[in-house]
Amino acid sequence: MSVEFPPIADLIDGAWGTPSAHLAVSLEDPATGAALRPAVATTPDRIERALSTAERASGEITPEMLDAIADALEPRLERIAELDAAATGVPITQTRPLTAIVTGSFRLAAGQIRTGARRADRDGVQVHRLPLGPALCLVPWNAPAPMAAHKVANALAANCPVILKVSELAPYSAGVLAEAIADQVPAGMFQLVQGGAATGAQLVSDPRIKAVSFTGGLGGGRSVAAASAPLFRPCQLELGGNNPLVVLPDADLDTAARMAAELLTTLNGQWCRALGRLIVPADRRAELLEAIGKRLETLRVGPPLDPETEFGPLIHSRQVRTVRAALDPGHRSFGIPRDSGNYFPPTLLGSDLADEVFGPVAGVVAYETVEQAVALANAVPYGLEGYVCGADEEFALTVARGIRAGEVKVNGSSIMSLHLMTPRPAWGLSGLGEEGTAETLRFFTGARVVGVEGRFALHTS
Repeated sequence: MSVEFPPIADLIDGAWGTPSAHLAVSLEDPATGAALRPAVATTPDRIERALSTAERASGEITPEMLDAIADALEPRLERIAELDAAATGVPITQTRPLTAIVTGSFRLAAGQIRTGARRADRDGVQVHRLPLGPALCLVPWNAPAPMAAHKVANALAANCPVILKVSELAPYSAGVLAEAIADQVPAGMFQLVQGGAATGAQLVSDPRIKAVSFTGGLGGGRSVAAASAPLFRPCQLELGGNNPLVVLPDADLDTAARMAAELLTTLNGQWCRALGRLIVPADRRAELLEAIGKRLETLRVGPPLDPETEFGPLIHSRQVRTVRAALDPGHRSFGIPRDSGNYFPPTLLGSDLADEVFGPVAGVVAYETVEQAVALANAVPYGLEGYVCGADEEFALTVARGIRAGEVKVNGSSIMSLHLMTPRPAWGLSGLGEEGTAETLRFFTGARVVGVEGRFALHTS
């Protein structure tokens, strides 16, 4: 099965264009490894035009506009799922359900405006949540459309003019998203640019950008932070993690094996909350690895657009090389290798893993006591996600509360957050600030407090 990719396009000042700057990397078909065409970027002069347009853009974004975007996206969701699967290698059985985030982001943002997210008055004192100004949304390649929709919907709901830059490796679905958005919002309030690091650097270094929401690697996040610090410009940074799964001594074998296998292979291991470190009781290590291996060996490996595929190829051959470099002499891979394409088998290392790999690879480390397990979970400088598996839920929750991470799931391995309205924080090197249904909208705003002095008094007795 194959998909016809649309032309790669940008949208500047209401006009569609064809990015003409060729990058050094070629786009690939993940299923075959074949080069398709050079990756492209919006030219610097058009980026300058986008910045000028964003600086002067204005307009009230209404809940009705955001709902209209969601309505316009509904018939496009299958196309978005196909494009994201074909570009990234993620099975379409996973990209399809993730499209619920695409429409849901705009409907949730509309609902927040209706329920007063732009106001937070206190006892007659007015608190207005005002747009910070032109917002830059930088999106990685692993789930391009859902991440773009979340950031853009909330920036628009804050009344910020938005510039969206997607990864040069997954440029396609952004065009479909942009078509639906541009038809519903005032001119200049939404623009799309294409490109790689140089494009991002030109945008981030410009003082006309007043807020940056970035999801990506640690190096990119540091660059965004370094450029923003002299401007005292707020950054929302989600930078990935090296996430632990602590299997407690009483854990059900099947549950632990399922969690480990799913966390290792969801999005083909290319997601920031994937399994990085499997922390197991020393006396159960052998049986746990055997059970995990049996699950991994049964995965249906194949091209991403095949509805039977459960595990697909990595996005690019350079990602395969990066993941392969993380292997140690004691590693064990599972599954039948394929002769072509960017496939990389799920792999468990024979030792701990110091840093995120962003692929289907995790380190294995054994412990003797639960206290040692928690210490091991907290032994890396990341803190995005954590997982605990245990039969006694109350005890497992106690252990989870000891893990230094933004979210810790007990007996669960879904890609979704624990609750629609809870924050998605990042600790340590995993990032800065919080994402979430409410938190991302708030990020793009600043507070202005207005009132008549003396009308509110704090009385104490």
